[in-house]
Amino acid sequence: MTNLLSPDWSAMPTPEDDGAAAHLSGLPLPAFRLASTAGDEVDLSTLPGLCVIYLYPMTGRPDQQLPEGWDMIPGARGCTPQSCAFRDHATELHSLGVTKLYGLSTQDTAYQAEAATRLHLPFPLLSDDKLLFARALQLPTFVVAGMTLLKRLTMIVREGRIIKVFYPVFPPDRSAADVVDWLRINGAHT
Repeated sequence: MTNLLSPDWSAMPTPEDDGAAAHLSGLPLPAFRLASTAGDEVDLSTLPGLCVIYLYPMTGRPDQQLPEGWDMIPGARGCTPQSCAFRDHATELHSLGVTKLYGLSTQDTAYQAEAATRLHLPFPLLSDDKLLFARALQLPTFVVAGMTLLKRLTMIVREGRIIKVFYPVFPPDRSAADVVDWLRINGAHT
């Protein structure tokens, strides 16, 4: 069994930049209301200020097996360490000007709520279970076990427009620190 919080990243294939996110920088976010684990709906296109949205394939659940061969899909493993890293850096991100922080996947809100509670996330997870947001932005995806999942990427958004994209994200547990480093160098007003 792979350690969920500290897997051996060197034993897993590294995702390569396939160019599938190259078009995202500078784009406005589409106007869709996404269900949130906070019990409301969020339209990312209307949020003021600086937002960080990390997209991930799916969190595992203690009571369910991950799809066969999950660890060998480049970039698939690591949703729990990535979410925990953003949890651990949330206060620091806010001190750097981030007004909203979200995780986003294609799992429904009930599925996501289990992870949000178990991992003690101080921010909501958003559901794009109908893939409307993903299709509108032409986000990179992959299919496994009949599920269409998002490839892991992180967006920094200002006033509803993408100003920075991290893709591919690997190792996932570095994602939050990479965002912190970028904000320190580039400032919150970029």
